[in-house]
Amino acid sequence: MKNSRRRFIQQTTMAGASLLAAKAGFTATSYRRIIGANDRVRVGVVGFSDRHRASHMPCFMNHYKELNFDIVAVSDIWKKRREEGAAQWKEKMGHDIVACRNNEELYSKKLVDAVFISTADFQHALHAIEAVKAGCDAYVEKPFAETMEDNRAALKAIKATDRIVQIGSQRRSGANYHAANEFIKSGKFGPITMVELTWNVNQPGRWRRPELLKEIKEEDTDWKRYLMNRPFEKFDPRKYLEYRLFWPYSSGLPGQWMSHQIDTVHWFSGLAHPRSVVANGGIYVWKDGRRNWDTITAVFDYGPLNDPSTGFQVTFGSRMHNGDERPSEVYFSNGGELNLITNTVSPKGGLTKRFAEAMGMQANLLPEQSLAKEEAVVASANTGGDKLTSNHVRNWMECIRSRKQPNAPVEAGYNHSIACIMTTAAAHTGLKATFDEKTQEVMVGGKPFKY
Repeated sequence: MKNSRRRFIQQTTMAGASLLAAKAGFTATSYRRIIGANDRVRVGVVGFSDRHRASHMPCFMNHYKELNFDIVAVSDIWKKRREEGAAQWKEKMGHDIVACRNNEELYSKKLVDAVFISTADFQHALHAIEAVKAGCDAYVEKPFAETMEDNRAALKAIKATDRIVQIGSQRRSGANYHAANEFIKSGKFGPITMVELTWNVNQPGRWRRPELLKEIKEEDTDWKRYLMNRPFEKFDPRKYLEYRLFWPYSSGLPGQWMSHQIDTVHWFSGLAHPRSVVANGGIYVWKDGRRNWDTITAVFDYGPLNDPSTGFQVTFGSRMHNGDERPSEVYFSNGGELNLITNTVSPKGGLTKRFAEAMGMQANLLPEQSLAKEEAVVASANTGGDKLTSNHVRNWMECIRSRKQPNAPVEAGYNHSIACIMTTAAAHTGLKATFDEKTQEVMVGGKPFKY
C-alpha cells in the first residue's frame, strides 16, 4: 500500500509538471533538460580563441561558483589550442577537461549543457546551429553571420528550439546603454535625427599573428572543417589565424566593430535594419596582403519602410592607421545630443532661442543629464574581464537557469548581421545596398548579393 501510494504521488506530480510544461510551450524532451537550481551546468568551449581566453574566461570565473557552473570540455580543431585550452581550464577549475578534436566529438559525448562560441567570424552562425541542434544553450560571439544564407539558417534553427542564445553584443548589458535606451524611448530626447559612429586605431599589428603563423601546420588542424561552407582554398595559415583580414572569412571592420555600434541603433530606435547603405574606402596604409579594407565610411538611411518621408541618417567611420581607440557613439536630435563616450545628455547643438524666434518657433534644448554614472564606458574590442562583458556573461548564465530571454537574443544578432552584410555588399560592389523584406535578402543592382 505504501509503495502504491508513493508511486501514485510521484506519477501525479510528474503529470502535473508535464501539464505545466506543455502550457509553457515546452516539449517533454525539453522539459527534461531544464536545469534545476542545484544542478551544475556543464559548459563547453567551442574555439579556444584569443577572445575566449581574454574575455570569456575571466568573466566566467567571476560568476561560476555562485551560479554553480563548470567548464568541462574544449573543442578546437587545432591541436595546439585544444591542448592549451584543456590545460588552462584545468588549472582554473581544478579538474580534468575533455579535449575534443571537433564539435561532432564534443556533442556526441553528451558532455555539455551550454557552450561558448568564439571561432572565426564566418563560423559563428553555423556553430550556433550545431549547438542548438545538440540541445545546448550558447553564448555566440559577434558578428553573428557574414552572409544572409547563414543568417537565415541560424535564426530558423534557434527559433525552432527553446535554447537560450546570447549574442556577444555586451553593450546590451551596460547600465549606461539601458539608461540611454530608456531616455530615447521615453520621448524626452525627441526623434533621432542622426547618429555618428566612429572606431579608430593606429595598430599595424591589429588582427595580425606573425609569431603564431610559424607554429601552425596543416597536419595539426582540420582545414576542411575550418572552411565549412566557404569556397575551397588551399591551406593558408594567414586565413586561419588572421581571418579578420580576409573576406569571405570575415568582413573586417563592419563585422568586428560596426556590429557592436549598429546594434545600439536598432535597440534604441526599434528599427530592425537600415533602409539602404552606401560605403567607400580601401586599403590605404597597411598593404600586407589583406583583402579587407583598413579604412571605411558607410552611410545608412534608417526609418519606417512604409514612410520614406521620416527617418534619420547613420554614419560609421573606421580607420586602422590613425586613432586612439576611443569608439564614439553620438545620437543627435533637434534638441541636443546623447553622447555614449561621456555618458551625458546635453543641449549641445540644439535649437537655440535666437534661431528659433527668427522663424516664429520656440527654442528646443535638452537638459544637462548624466547616464548611469556607475557604468564605465568600454572603449575597446579587447574587453578582457570588464564590467560590461562580465554583466553580459552573467546575464546568459542566469537566463540558462530561469529560461528567460537574455539581453541580446538571437534577433539582435540577426539584425546587426543584416546591417553588416548590407555594408559589405555596398563596399564590394560600389552600389547602394537595400533589403528585401519578403525574401530576407540583401539586394544590390536589383539582385541578391552573393560573395
